[in-house]
Amino acid sequence: MSAKPIAIFYEHPDWFKPLFAELDSRNIDYEKIHLNGHHFDPCVDTSLYSLVVNRVSAYPSTTSEPQVVLYVKQYLAYLESIGARVINGWRSYEVGTSKALQMQIFKGLGLNSPKSRVIHHAGQALEAAEELQFPVLIKPNVGGSGAGITLFNTREELVGSVDKGEIDLGIDRVVLVQEYLKPKDDCIYRVEILNDAFLYAIRLPVLAENFNYCPADGCNIERFDYCPVGASSGGDADSAESGITSFLPEPEVIDKVRQAVAAAGADIGGVEYLVNAADDQLYFYDINPLSNFVANAPQVVGFDPVPRFVDFILRQAGV
Repeated sequence: MSAKPIAIFYEHPDWFKPLFAELDSRNIDYEKIHLNGHHFDPCVDTSLYSLVVNRVSAYPSTTSEPQVVLYVKQYLAYLESIGARVINGWRSYEVGTSKALQMQIFKGLGLNSPKSRVIHHAGQALEAAEELQFPVLIKPNVGGSGAGITLFNTREELVGSVDKGEIDLGIDRVVLVQEYLKPKDDCIYRVEILNDAFLYAIRLPVLAENFNYCPADGCNIERFDYCPVGASSGGDADSAESGITSFLPEPEVIDKVRQAVAAAGADIGGVEYLVNAADDQLYFYDINPLSNFVANAPQVVGFDPVPRFVDFILRQAGV
């Protein structure tokens, strides 16, 4: 075993308690590094850890200031510069914090994604929307759990919001103006990849009043009420009648998701897509390198993914 401990770099107060519990149960030498209060010396050229596991979200919880996202990028770039081993390093975090980069990845893989325009000033929203069909979304480039996403059904609604100064430009002051695609089956789909291999996939019912589809503990999982069985998700549906449910995507869907996660530079990550009601085609719209795992995983997907993740961590650390 390495003389150096494993570091778990994290921010959310609740999401990673199962990870810590699993490491504790195996008597693994590790350190919890909470983002708040963390600092580093950029001139030190040797890592203190055998492995750094980045578990910081692309969008911080209410316990942290939004600008810490920019700090995380500096720390991960530093770790890369000194040759430290990192799970989900700088590239994955950069992609996780850029919806624009995610659209480019989907395009490069030949995957459908919603038509989008990237802007840097609220006054540009109307001109950008002229090239799209309504309804449109205003979506912050840096975001998670639906933060800052607003739906505009008509141009008049968007004009009113722009005039009132209501457009949220997000952490980096960049947003996407994006066509809203109505899911044919009132569901969205998320496929998780670990170490370039399929881990599990889940189906989540659409929430009409917001865009928060975080499936983890501490999110809004109690609000996922119903999703039709047999939806055309590019895979086989299970027999569950309500809530968040598992399914098996078609092999070609899994392969494309795997490629997207790899293109994002992520060792672990999830990709979300929907079936567009207008043309029955799959459209991919989000890459999430965090993969904080679905709540009640043994009941939902049939196993606990945390031990498998810890197995991967230990292999990467040479333990």
